[in-house]
Formats: sequence, C-alpha cells, structure tokens
Amino acid sequence: MTLMTLGSFYEVVAWLIRLTMLVIVPMRRTPQAASSWLLLIFFQPALGLLLYLMIGQARFPSWRAERFANLKSFLEEQRQKLQNSVASLPAEAALAADLAENLGHMPALSGNRMLYISDYQALFDHLAADIDKAEQHVHLVIYIFDSDRSGQQIIAALGRAAKRGVNCQILIDALGSRRSGKQVIQQLKSLGVDAREALPFRLLRGRTRGDMRNHRKLFIIDGKIGYAGSQNIINRDWRPGVVNQELTVRVEGPIVFEMETLFAINWYLESGALPDRMRDTPHLVPPKEGSHILQLLPSGADYRLAGFETMLVTGIYAAKKQIVLVTPYLIPDSDLLAALKTAALRGVRIDIIVSKIADQILVSMAQKSYYQELLSAGIHIHRYRDKLLHAKHISVDNKLAMVGSSNVDIRSFLLNEEVSLIIYDKEAIAQLQNIEMDYLKNADEVSKAAWRLRPCYCKVMENLARLVSPLL
Repeated sequence: MTLMTLGSFYEVVAWLIRLTMLVIVPMRRTPQAASSWLLLIFFQPALGLLLYLMIGQARFPSWRAERFANLKSFLEEQRQKLQNSVASLPAEAALAADLAENLGHMPALSGNRMLYISDYQALFDHLAADIDKAEQHVHLVIYIFDSDRSGQQIIAALGRAAKRGVNCQILIDALGSRRSGKQVIQQLKSLGVDAREALPFRLLRGRTRGDMRNHRKLFIIDGKIGYAGSQNIINRDWRPGVVNQELTVRVEGPIVFEMETLFAINWYLESGALPDRMRDTPHLVPPKEGSHILQLLPSGADYRLAGFETMLVTGIYAAKKQIVLVTPYLIPDSDLLAALKTAALRGVRIDIIVSKIADQILVSMAQKSYYQELLSAGIHIHRYRDKLLHAKHISVDNKLAMVGSSNVDIRSFLLNEEVSLIIYDKEAIAQLQNIEMDYLKNADEVSKAAWRLRPCYCKVMENLARLVSPLL
C-alpha cells in the first residue's frame, strides 16, 4: 500500500468509527457524557474508540456482577431481621424512604443514636477508643489509608485489637491509597489484621478499572458502633497548602446492622466469601439506642440505578423552603441542574457551599463553568475560606438530610462505590443545619455581577474543562 492509500484507508475507518459510535454512545450514556465522548471520538477516532471500550461504560466485570447477584438471598435475609426496627414515617418521608430502599435494598430504621464529628483529630480519637474497646470484630472500608501519623494511630489500635483476639478485616481502595496502601496492608497483616485491597487495578486479568473506585468511608465495631462520612485515614494537611474540613457521623443502634451488611457486601465482592463473623455466628440487630430515624443508602456501579443522584434530585424537587448543599466538587448533570433551577424558580432558597481552595485544578475549572447558570437562576453560591471543605451533605427543609462520601459529580453518581446516611428526624437535621450555618460564616458569597466580570481567559478555560467534565 502507498502512503496515500493508507491515508485513505484510515480516513474511511475513522469515519466508520465516528458514524458507528454516533449510534452506540447515546444509547449507553447520559446525554451530557455522550456529548463528551462523541467530541473525543470525532477528533481522535482511534484513541476515542479505544478509551470508550476500556472505560466508556459504567459497569464492573461480569464476574463481579454475578457475585452481586448471588447476594440477593443474603440481602433478603438481612432485610427480614430488621422487621421490628423499620421506622414509621409521615407519608412524604415514607415515599422518600421507600425510594431509597428500592435503590439500596435497606429500609429506614428507628431507635438510633448519632453524633456529628467535624473536628478532624477527634474522629481518629473516637475511632481508636472504640477499637480499643472492641471485643469481637472491627470492619473498615476506606478510600485512603495512609501510613502517616494519623494512619499509625489507627494501625496501632487495630494491632492492639488483633492481639486481644478481635477479628479485624479491612478493605483499602487500591487507587485511593496508592501512595502507601501496600505498606499499610503489609504492616496490618504483620499485626494479625486481615487487610486487603478493594478494586485492585488489573485490567488484563479481568479485575477492574482504574477509574471505578470504592470511595466509601465506613467503620464498624462489634456490630454496635458505626461511622460514615467524608474523612479518610490520613493527616489533615497531607497536601502542601491544603487543609481538609470534614464531617463524619458516629452511630449506634439498628442502623449499624445495615452498615455491617454493606461491609459484608464489599467483602464478598472482593474475596468471594462473607466476613468471618457472618459465617460463624448469628448476625444480630443491635438494640435501639436513641430516637433518630436513619437509613443507609449504598450506591455505585453494582446497583441498577444512580442511587445517590436519584435521592438528591428527588429531595430537591420535594423542597418547599430551603436547601443547603455542601460539596467539594460540583459538576451537575442535566437532571440535577434542572432540579436545582426548578426549585429556585418555585421560591426555594438554595445555598450551595463549595471550597475556595482547590485540590484538583481541572475539576475546579469545570465546576466554575456552572456558576453563572446557577447564579442566574437565583441560587446562592458560597466559597468556603481557608480550608478545603471536603464534607459532603445536604439538608432539605427540616425533613430530610444526607451525609456521606458522595460528591456532586458524575464520578460519584455513576462510577464510584459510595455510601450515604439519610436522616429523617428534625432534631438531627437541625444539628446538621447548625453546622452548615457555621460553614456560611466562614464563606464568601459569589456575586453574580462580579462573576460576570472575571477575565475572558478564565471563562475560556472553564468552558473547555466543562466539555470533558462528564469524563472527570
């Protein structure tokens, strides 16, 4: 073949790729994501096709889907054990709880005690103290587990527990903890702790992809105490110039049973076996410890629908007076944008609190490209000063709130394994709203007029980043 013939052949193949993917991609992706993929494929057909085949669809390998399907009877057994703890809710809240149960297979439960922990070091102190009191088992799922001072505090507590004969099983995300995760796992194993990688990246061996992560932060002690939230096990200032502000919830009561069930799901998907405690001893529902009504919502590519986003959009449409949304990363899709703008047009006061300090430049630029559209709809955007506000939660009136690991972006909606704690009672929601008001005192509201006047090159860079935002 001559160079001219090769060039012509490539052009024919390139156009075949473009035209074929023009039909396939929109059927398998959201409109927003499809546009980004088609743009890439149009300019780089071969590269775009290769990347799409590798990471274009939000799904795990078939063996993992089969394992998840095998859990159906286990989940039903767990659900039956909760019959005496299922909460009785008013009609509107009951609809939300039913939706969340259909999405995540876990009902709303009454009789729980909870504590918000926003002090960074206090979380490690609470967790280490609870591990030191453990008698049977400790279960952890964590995105980042570092070997620094904070990590060593928890490693030492786990080592002491293992020495007492407590069964400790830990899942650490392979990519999130790439900095020192293998070192942490090796150290934990030397102390008698069963520590493993979650979602190890071994594409050629049919394991998983580098872009689909276990982003959950879930800690359970003796099936009686649980933690869920945004904080990883790493020093607060592990990145130069960036100090994290987090929020985690410590709970006791029947809700811990759902956390234990979710840990069992994670462990089974990674190992092919249920955790030791669930194989060898009855898994009992903890007694009621308080008055809070809580529900666990797991989400991710293992589940049929985008659970967190569905609940987020549903809550926004149901709002009557006020919404406060706290997230470090704000890349809404068309459904969420429509819900936010519609609520604002109905007269709902919407405050979105993001961080002024950025730790991901491209994501930050893409995020800013949405501000003008949100501000024009009457939505208030506040930029938290001094620290990276890494907390992730929303309150809707005084009727519903969610706290957990999920960011407001496509990655958390569709790709990452996440967990959220849904809160239904007014007292607990009021406590969260007080935390949100403290954030607002340390934040600067974005002026619509001033935002329009930012330099032209900023707008260009932000809009370019927005083009690929569904892929971030």
